[in-house]
Amino acid sequence: MRKRSLATLSATLVVGSLCAGAPQPRAEAADSGGGADSSTGLGVDLDTVTIPELQARMADGSLTSSALTSTYLRRIRAIDPTIHAVLRTDPTAPRQAAASDARHRHGATRGPLDGIPVLLKDNVNTRGLPTTAGSLALAGSPPDTDAALVTRLRDAGAVILGKTNLSEWANFRAAKPTSGWSAVGGQTNNPYVLDRNPCGSSAGSGAALAASLAQVAIGTETDGSIVCPAGMNGVVGHKPSLGLVSQAGVVPISAEQDTAGPMARNVIDTALTFSVLSGGRTAEGLTNPGALRGKRIGLWRLPSLGPEVDAVMTRTAKRLRTAGAEVVEVTPPYQRRLAELEFPALLSEFHRDIDAYLATREGPRNLAELIEFNRTHPAEQTCFAGQELFEQALAAPATTDPEYRAMRAELKDLSRRSIDETMATHHLDAIASPTNPPAWTTDCARGDNDVIPSSTPAAVAGYPSLSVPAGFVDELPVGLLLMAGDHEDTELLSLGAAAERRLHAWRAPRYLPSVGTGASR
Repeated sequence: MRKRSLATLSATLVVGSLCAGAPQPRAEAADSGGGADSSTGLGVDLDTVTIPELQARMADGSLTSSALTSTYLRRIRAIDPTIHAVLRTDPTAPRQAAASDARHRHGATRGPLDGIPVLLKDNVNTRGLPTTAGSLALAGSPPDTDAALVTRLRDAGAVILGKTNLSEWANFRAAKPTSGWSAVGGQTNNPYVLDRNPCGSSAGSGAALAASLAQVAIGTETDGSIVCPAGMNGVVGHKPSLGLVSQAGVVPISAEQDTAGPMARNVIDTALTFSVLSGGRTAEGLTNPGALRGKRIGLWRLPSLGPEVDAVMTRTAKRLRTAGAEVVEVTPPYQRRLAELEFPALLSEFHRDIDAYLATREGPRNLAELIEFNRTHPAEQTCFAGQELFEQALAAPATTDPEYRAMRAELKDLSRRSIDETMATHHLDAIASPTNPPAWTTDCARGDNDVIPSSTPAAVAGYPSLSVPAGFVDELPVGLLLMAGDHEDTELLSLGAAAERRLHAWRAPRYLPSVGTGASR
């Protein structure tokens, strides 16, 4: 697929977005006490406005980045005490926004993200701001330099609004962790139902977007940590193909699987952010209303996630067929073997990669010192005390060990074959599955209930995946996970935009304190 410049893509999406309207209509809160009004004095609804719409307003002078940034900062102050998604805001954000306004006035904008407020997961190095991975061990001096992806965002004119909470060490510390908890930020809550979990290590990014605390956010994933928080918080999350977004300056788990990626409330904003992060890759056809016609999609149902989720998938398949897609049921092979091999391989890779990262920061200099830090700091044990994964990683075979190398080679082969063979056998454009079950109740004593196999094939293979809102079980969002072949990110984003329009599944959170269970819809 041919590439177009960011300016051309932005202009095309502005026209398409303004003609088609926002991807989803805003649903009004049904109770007076739980909702959070997203309408503003800016003349836009933060829940539904897209980047192209914002850029059109900035271009005609009816909106400034300074006003938009100030509105998001006020919203963070008002709403974040309820959900605990944002660890800190950047005191230079107003200055960044003012610089963007000057570029807009002089016709010197840098592309579609110029002046757009972005939140960063707190495992992405950001100069001048603490970057902690949720751990007190890194809560001292901030990094001296930006991660490569932050440099790309700054060069594109984005406003770095602040940092989001995450599952400490990206959920790779304890055998039974609680997603969304860190010693630095405490527990992030799901904005839809506050006693429910936000899922995955990019929990703060997902929850912040659901609450409309920024226009876009950056997450990271090793296996599921972008797409599950996207699904469980009712937003869009894109895990790019491995290597398309630089991991330099991002706290690692495994160089063989880690990637940062964009999260947003709609696919258009996700695609525009991915274009910046990846250095110019673009997606065409994002506003094409007939983009599903003739597409073949394989539906991997995953009944283990429950009958309510399966009912959402049945309705999803019906709506995709109504739009002209062919939907056939599939079961990708080799999943049991992938589950057996992935964790042991990650242990070896984590030991190698975290030692290399810690050597660049003040604090513990290697994994052994980090384990000792956690043992001697009670605040690191206030939700769960375990660090079994750290201890197992310390004892794991080195990545030079032939047994490890055989494991990773088999993982790469089987994960890619699981997708490639399924797509070839059924002549598919993509494989679809449920992203997540309904959010479980957050419970430090029990830990997560998150055996969610849908993210693993693409995560281990290094192939792209994309979660878009699909429906609800009671008040709890369920996502549709789309995956495709290596470097087919642009095609996947186009397909995801078409599915988003057809499913029409998004609605604003109501910040309910709790909810029972019942029929899905």
